[in-house]
Amino acid sequence: MKILVTDDSTGWVEYHINALKQILPSDTEIDFAKSAREGLDKITLNIDTPYDIIFTDMQMESDFLPLYAGEWFIKQIKTYKEYENTRIIIISAAPNIKKIAEKYNVEFLPKPMCQLKENYKKLFEIED
Repeated sequence: MKILVTDDSTGWVEYHINALKQILPSDTEIDFAKSAREGLDKITLNIDTPYDIIFTDMQMESDFLPLYAGEWFIKQIKTYKEYENTRIIIISAAPNIKKIAEKYNVEFLPKPMCQLKENYKKLFEIED
């Protein structure tokens, strides 16, 4: 499995990577990007072996207003046929993430959350 975590906060990137490493097999490849633009660069560089899952924050760089950077990123991902089977998951404190997730037919997890690891387990259908 190959995963991309996209968030402009180093703390959140580290948190997501550590949580995923605790629950997923050790051979899972976890990459990260610190902005929506960097995320786009990563998906194009990996076009021959696309990510299986992409996590993205919504509120990153302000270059894409009135869209959130994460929403812009999702729109870009959706233009690549190589990523049509990729699972996209928004992880954000943006108040309207449910609406955005529904608009683009993706999943979402609100943050901050005290039980993020438990929600990761639910996403990956992992039982204790």
